[in-house]
Amino acid sequence: MSHEIFMPALSSTMTEGKIVSWTKATGDKVDKGETVVVVESDKADMDVESFYDGYLAAILVGDGEVAPVGSTIALLAETEADIPEVQKQAQQQSSSASPAPAATPATPEPAPVAAATSQNGSGGRSSGRTVASPRARKLAKELNVELSNLQGSGPYGRIVAEDVQQAAGQPVSAPTVTPVMPAAPAAAPVPMTAATTAPAPSPAPAITPGQVVPFNTLEGAVVRNMNASLSVPVFRVGYTITTDALDRLYKQIKSKGVTMTGLLAKAVAVTLMKHPRLYASYTEQGVRYNSSINVSVAVAMPDGGLITPVLQNADQVDIYSLSRSWKDLVARSRSKQLQPDEYNSGTFTLSNLGMFGVDRFDAILPPGQGSILAIGASRPQVVATDDGLMGVKRQMQVNISCDHRIIYGADAAAFLKDLAQLIETNPQSLTL
Repeated sequence: MSHEIFMPALSSTMTEGKIVSWTKATGDKVDKGETVVVVESDKADMDVESFYDGYLAAILVGDGEVAPVGSTIALLAETEADIPEVQKQAQQQSSSASPAPAATPATPEPAPVAAATSQNGSGGRSSGRTVASPRARKLAKELNVELSNLQGSGPYGRIVAEDVQQAAGQPVSAPTVTPVMPAAPAAAPVPMTAATTAPAPSPAPAITPGQVVPFNTLEGAVVRNMNASLSVPVFRVGYTITTDALDRLYKQIKSKGVTMTGLLAKAVAVTLMKHPRLYASYTEQGVRYNSSINVSVAVAMPDGGLITPVLQNADQVDIYSLSRSWKDLVARSRSKQLQPDEYNSGTFTLSNLGMFGVDRFDAILPPGQGSILAIGASRPQVVATDDGLMGVKRQMQVNISCDHRIIYGADAAAFLKDLAQLIETNPQSLTL
């Protein structure tokens, strides 16, 4: 008798998954609850655990290959003696199945999932098993390091590559994260016209002119979200905000670990408290007023695509904790270690291209949200002062895109006016 391991649905938007690596080889003993494969979902790498005891008899989808959610990716034999029979069954399945292009995402029908998933945030030891990142597992094999003897330093105790290098006596190079500076971040578990945090420089891939490069999993998710957003009636409103007071505050507190992203997210969250429509969402039954102000900020991924880490309850968290959370979210998003609720629970999104010198742009509304704010660069401008003279002030252009089914022009204008008043006259209140 055999059991099937299916490609699990690791997020609500996932239609297919890519096999990062199998942690077990054909013929290996598998215990219930043990990780057998690492799957790349839309935005993160997840450990997939077996629901059964048995032996891994046949791998149907190999490393680097893609399969639709709900499809069979491996077969487990109940006993070692059953392996040849299950392998014969696998051969019959693959010979009778008509080949379909892997790049064609089919929406699978719900299928029983014979595998449990454990997000990358699970600890280094969970129920007696070792949890490590795919890169750490690969390094451990190369350097002959036993993972079960290591104490993970990653999120929730997860073993990361640096732990393996340290155990092997190799020099450890700390990953670098580019913080978002003067111009706020970007956002979204969905389509964004732009990214937020400038991606760490990586070697440009060799592209042959005329070559067609398939979308990676994250890029594919962005494409689906972009298409979904086309059905929403959207309007846009712009506003010019003077940032002199905010810039002075930032200079005073940045030594305490405060980021400009944190300041802008906090300013938006505090303003949203007076405008519940702006972080509401549309349903067929009416307007859903969300209970939490969760600010998503778009981050460009080094290998393409966008992800939107979420600063949850941003209106209630102090600016120092918010900035620390942001740095942690960015670091883990780059290594695909975010848990689903850390990138898909946003109720309002920020998208910032200011760090690239962009003056103004319009961001595309993420599915499931009512608004997204696009933030341009803060620049010195010659303006007329209140006393009728000419002066120089730093100003930035912000443009908000809204779902016109639930938000109207006056709602968006009132929000932008209050946001400008907070930033221009009372940014110190963000530190309280």
